Amino acid sequence: MLIESRAATDPEVAALVTAQQRELREADGGLDGQATQTHDDIRYLAVVVNGRAVACGGVQALDAESGEIKRMYVRPAYRGRGIARQLLAALEELAYQQGHSSLRLETGTYLPAAVGLYTSCGYEPIPTYGEYVGNPYSVCFAKRLPVLA
Repeated sequence: MLIESRAATDPEVAALVTAQQRELREADGGLDGQATQTHDDIRYLAVVVNGRAVACGGVQALDAESGEIKRMYVRPAYRGRGIARQLLAALEELAYQQGHSSLRLETGTYLPAAVGLYTSCGYEPIPTYGEYVGNPYSVCFAKRLPVLA
């Protein structure tokens, strides 16, 4: 397994984001929501297994001190192997290298595995923020990044 930086325009990242959005629409029962596309201001990491990107996630700057985890996704056939946990740690390192001291993220109340991952990795519930305010299906989390010596 290799975790590497990928451009937002990378075809494999785009395919993973499309698969993520499709799966979210199926999981939420077709709730009204925005199908987000890749953005140039998100720094993506991809998990590569046997030459194929099987997971992705990104960090988007919210301000000088904080970033947001975006588009965390692992293809279903690769779940249960610890890939998401390793990807999240790599995204935290990327955010730290970008100068962020904290990270935020949003996930759906209908995604208990995601909520479990984030809480087990030290993310604490926070009030919804930004575009998620008023969405009854959004749950948001934050984590202060440790200062590395």
